Amino acid sequence: MKNDKIVLSTIAHSHRLKSFRTKVALVLTTLMLVVAATAGASAQTFKTIYSFCSQSNCTDGGNPYAGLVQATNGHFYGTTNEGTGAYFEGTVFEITPSGGLTTLHTFSGAEGGGPYAGLVQATSGNFYGITYFGGAHGYGSVFTITPSGKLTTLHSFDYTDGDNPYGALVQATNGDFYGTTYGGGANNVYGTVFKITPSGKLTTLHSFAGTDGGGPYAGLVQAINGDFYGTTVGGGTNDYGTVFKITPSGKLTTLHSFDRTDGAYPYAGLVQATNGDFYGTTDEGGTSGNGYGTVFKITPSGDLMPLHSFVGTDGGGPYAGLVQATSGDFYGTTRYGGANMTDCGGTGCGTVFKITQSGKLTTPHSFDRTDGTSPYAGLVQATNGDFYGTTDEGGAHNYGTVFRLAVGLGPFVKTQPTSGTVGAAVKIRG
Repeated sequence: MKNDKIVLSTIAHSHRLKSFRTKVALVLTTLMLVVAATAGASAQTFKTIYSFCSQSNCTDGGNPYAGLVQATNGHFYGTTNEGTGAYFEGTVFEITPSGGLTTLHTFSGAEGGGPYAGLVQATSGNFYGITYFGGAHGYGSVFTITPSGKLTTLHSFDYTDGDNPYGALVQATNGDFYGTTYGGGANNVYGTVFKITPSGKLTTLHSFAGTDGGGPYAGLVQAINGDFYGTTVGGGTNDYGTVFKITPSGKLTTLHSFDRTDGAYPYAGLVQATNGDFYGTTDEGGTSGNGYGTVFKITPSGDLMPLHSFVGTDGGGPYAGLVQATSGDFYGTTRYGGANMTDCGGTGCGTVFKITQSGKLTTPHSFDRTDGTSPYAGLVQATNGDFYGTTDEGGAHNYGTVFRLAVGLGPFVKTQPTSGTVGAAVKIRG
């Protein structure tokens, strides 16, 4: 069924549709869960499928700070923060599920550099991403790249419209992309939320002022109600960061200000679960006394419930967001901690963890540097049922890795995109 096109249809009456941003509940969602539930369980296995700096002069790049996206062709696409070949400013790469890597593009600075964020595959089939610095003014850029590697810079930030974008873009149901910048904007240092069209026209929707949050490090998620939800790493009532909601037209509401006991510094974005609530992580804070970070749940109206406080041996510093698996549980990473606490400077090399919706946490894998360390990025569940991710350092050459973790979940199918306007064409992969 890979790459076959279908057309979305609806049986809902028009009065049940919330404008053109109606989230279409596909039968494929049920099929995805049925396939996963009926697949036979298998033993948990972890495998490093690629270690960066494997090629001559490290032309394959290094330090993949961001995670991966599985494209409609079944391959994964991602970025490295550094490239030690012709330039030192990062790469875009393609990697097969078995580990065959191709470097598609090496950044040169003028077009952007230091892509800390991952990519998003648009409905056109091309990928869109951001760079942390570089571009025409040195404050970062937005780019698009074809699956074959042709890159076009769409926008260069000039500080007044934002500076240093860290978070990945999200393509909304209206076809435009939405994102954040960590700094810049009308209020100087607090960052922005912006919209950019596929052709590159950028509109600043909101400039943070500190009291409503500051430094949005992660990208946004578009909820089923059409609004966007995100986090800021600072600002708010207690200066430990916030959770916010923003409409497509730019009206922002601060839903929660962290107070450290319920978490601090949410570097990661949110995921909306099948129950309608959002789940996320904070890099520090919690009730364990060590401040190793938390996992939390928050309702669309802003009621927050801490689910877990890390203690070190089960991980610490969850820098990335969560992914909800076909089992209904969530999977994520921590950038330090784990069972090997004596490794990586005595703080542990990081973990992959699983947490249920009620907050029961287990650690399927603890890194030991040889298989990677410092996983700053989250995971993606591929349509074969396994999880794929990256580590920023470690591996055979200490420039980071790509890894696969199988936990016994079966294959499933997924649409690209997962939602859209009624009548929109989608592709099926898996």
